[in-house]
Amino acid sequence: MTQPNDPLTLRDRLLAATYRCVERFGMGKTTVDDVVKESGVSRATIYRQFPGGRDELLLETVGWEIANYFNQLADHVRDSPTLADLLEQGLAFAHRSVAEHAVLRKMLDTEPERLLPLLTTESAKTLPFIADFLLPYLRREAKAGRLRPGVDIDRAADYLARSILSLIDAPGRFDLDDPDQVADLVRVELLGGIAAP
Repeated sequence: MTQPNDPLTLRDRLLAATYRCVERFGMGKTTVDDVVKESGVSRATIYRQFPGGRDELLLETVGWEIANYFNQLADHVRDSPTLADLLEQGLAFAHRSVAEHAVLRKMLDTEPERLLPLLTTESAKTLPFIADFLLPYLRREAKAGRLRPGVDIDRAADYLARSILSLIDAPGRFDLDDPDQVADLVRVELLGGIAAP
């Protein structure tokens, strides 16, 4: 049961405990019993929260960690003065964060067959989050006359969200550690079709 001063909900506590177990044992070896020991919560309570058992718990943990990651990313870029600045800062931060994320790196190296399907499932939830985050910036750019006339803001947000997701861990020919290349990627590739000439 959640303690009165505990800022995390029971569900968050269980997801955090599962994350620590995955960090320690890997996704394939983490069991509900491991989460019981780590969280101090009974097996019955875990199954009440996650009726699908271990599979649901792991899927929800991946989603929880992805949400945490994108919330940190949003906080990092929130005060960017322009959409181009936001995208440049965001891509560099996102790429660096993924490269430095020890658990993600370990799982991609040792258990990609377990992680990648979960990431694919979660990307369907992540796309609308990113697109919604970008909408006010796109509206501001349109109002300032920095977008091409007639650009559909919703479609532009969706396009940018999909592009960002694909570039974070697979930047292709671009070095996301090089600010000049990131600026070129953003201004020519990402915004080239929607920004005013």
